[in-house]
Amino acid sequence: MPMIDADGCMIHVTVEGHDGGPTLMLSNSLGATLQAWEPQMAALTRQFRVVRYDRRGHGKSDVPPGPYSIGRLGRDALAVMDQLNLSRVHFCGMSMGGMIGQWLGAHAPERIDRLILSNTASYFPDPAVWNERIDAVREGRLGEIADRIMLNWFTADFRAREPALVARVRDMVASTPPQGYIGCCEAIRDMDHRDLLAQIIPPTLVIAGRHDPSTPLETAEFMRKHIPQASLTIIDAAHLSNIEQPYAFTEIVTGFLTQR
Repeated sequence: MPMIDADGCMIHVTVEGHDGGPTLMLSNSLGATLQAWEPQMAALTRQFRVVRYDRRGHGKSDVPPGPYSIGRLGRDALAVMDQLNLSRVHFCGMSMGGMIGQWLGAHAPERIDRLILSNTASYFPDPAVWNERIDAVREGRLGEIADRIMLNWFTADFRAREPALVARVRDMVASTPPQGYIGCCEAIRDMDHRDLLAQIIPPTLVIAGRHDPSTPLETAEFMRKHIPQASLTIIDAAHLSNIEQPYAFTEIVTGFLTQR
């Protein structure tokens, strides 16, 4: 489990799986650690060399002062690739990870073979939503935010069926270092990738959750329409589709990455 230096910020990274296969890099949602991909790991490591990492401000990575930017987080991902001697990777980003994926697809397309943007958006029109969340975290209410987020991240049926799993995800969010969470909220608040979408060169799959209130279907359709080589797949889940529908999500990802 190496620690990789990204311009003075140490990033926690894991590398697992099939050494002879192509490399797949996974990037997590806001408030999540690399453990969020556990439902996929058994299947993915049979076909891919899988690189996971904790974004700055999260998990076991450093928590430098904010604000952060999506560009800064994209350069962190490139630093991980550089220090692992990875000239090209497949990249799959969930939620905030998909925002980083959009930046990489436009600014470093030569480093990306295929790009998956799952349950994400290119722009949020109302900064007040993020400012309110930032204020709440500064007031020590991250646990309250984590409780509320679970209502958007999972459908009511899934929450009723898997309360222990939802509780683990909730605790993961609540344990995020406040300074890191705030820095990433500022990055999302200030993001506007709408003009970048036409510059994304790699073949791209957009995954949307049919019941996702955080990044609804229209945001996914906007990305599909404006990214030149994009397709869209809808999955029967809310925001964390890889956890709510792990088998379907994994099948979609592996199918896209291995298609001729």
